[in-house]
Amino acid sequence: MKSWSCALIAACLLCALAARAGPLQSEPAPSADPDFWGRVKVTIEGYLGRPYAWGASGIKSFDCSGFVWRVMSDNGILFKRTTARKLYMSLPKPAAGESWKFGNIIFFDNLKHCGIVNDGKSFYHAATTAGTRLAPFTPFWRAKLVGFRRLQK
Repeated sequence: MKSWSCALIAACLLCALAARAGPLQSEPAPSADPDFWGRVKVTIEGYLGRPYAWGASGIKSFDCSGFVWRVMSDNGILFKRTTARKLYMSLPKPAAGESWKFGNIIFFDNLKHCGIVNDGKSFYHAATTAGTRLAPFTPFWRAKLVGFRRLQK
């Protein structure tokens, strides 16, 4: 009985470690999938119009970092659900000239707010006044811009 329990515990630990390490090598990486970012966009559009709720990560309501986390999590990009500030500190900068690329995470207001870049003219985010939406890069947002980060796949 004891050896069976130890074997079961060892198997559980191996499963947990494998899950933490990410997908198996035989699974295609999201970047290798030509439709990956198209699916991300569909996911974003499916969550538009949901109300803002501080600390919420969906599916009925979101805060800014919860929106980013949910969209990426739904598409297999797994990272810890955290604040905008911690997310900024934990992710790498995009390559030179790629800051405005779709899917990058954009940060504002002294790292108190984040969203997902749509293009050089707009971004998706969870606004306290309007919920999840596509917003233009108005002078208001450009003045609050802190930087960009790219999610590692």
